Amino acid sequence: MKKLKSFSYFEPSTLKEAIDVLKEEGRHALPLAGGTDILVRMKRGEILPSVLVNLKRIDGLREIKKGSEKGIDLGALTSISAIEHSSLIQSSCPVLAQAASLLGSPSVRNMATLGGNVGRASPASDMIPSLIVLGANVVIDGPNGKKTVGIEQLFVGPGKTILSPGELITSFFIPEMEINTGAAYLKLGRTAGMDCCLAGVGVLLTLSSGKNVLKSARVALSAVAPIPLRAKKAEKVLLSGSLSQDRINEAAQVTADESSPISDIRASASYRKEMVRVFAQRAFSIALNQVQVGHH
Repeated sequence: MKKLKSFSYFEPSTLKEAIDVLKEEGRHALPLAGGTDILVRMKRGEILPSVLVNLKRIDGLREIKKGSEKGIDLGALTSISAIEHSSLIQSSCPVLAQAASLLGSPSVRNMATLGGNVGRASPASDMIPSLIVLGANVVIDGPNGKKTVGIEQLFVGPGKTILSPGELITSFFIPEMEINTGAAYLKLGRTAGMDCCLAGVGVLLTLSSGKNVLKSARVALSAVAPIPLRAKKAEKVLLSGSLSQDRINEAAQVTADESSPISDIRASASYRKEMVRVFAQRAFSIALNQVQVGHH
């Protein structure tokens, strides 16, 4: 670990102050949310910001509440453990609580925030696949005002987002899940929860009423491509006819084929690909079982 390079530190109490400082300091300034990731990377010398802007004192950024439209609003500073334990999230989009429970250790989940996890744009994020399959929107505030983008539009490369200097993620909106919908997120890490995700599969399936045919399907992957990946070919397979075991197996294979994992010290590409297939198959089954349970 290197000695930290000196930096300036701001603790604004309003969003406007935070945006002003970030804009003025430009690319050398970073917002600080949970700090679980940024401080480690600074110590390793991977990033060397000259300014840190702590967002923790800004009010209104850590709420979990029913949105004005049908769905849930989640403040960007909501901790991962608050998401894991929220009864509102457990009842309306349990896949997000499930993903939260798989991230890091309890102490990391207490510190880490949803905005920090997503804004880091790590291809191995545990939270992003669930947000993608849930069709989440991201609310961004900045020098030019507010805008909302679909979560998939946010990422442009490993660790890179569309955010320009001064722009901050302030909240997320998760639309209400349709009836007859099931969802699941499965990840492969070497030790229970503590290791970085080696491969993750998020799935959301909505059945047409009363038929063995899907009305919609979303599949998203983490840690197997440069950015969190939507497996659109697999979705097409799932939507192309009645849901036989053969179709589910084929969709799982296509999911694996769409992934482009790397080999590194933690796992080989071929092992990761095979695990994507296994996890996709398992996640499809879990999601379908949830729908069936909902039917009765």
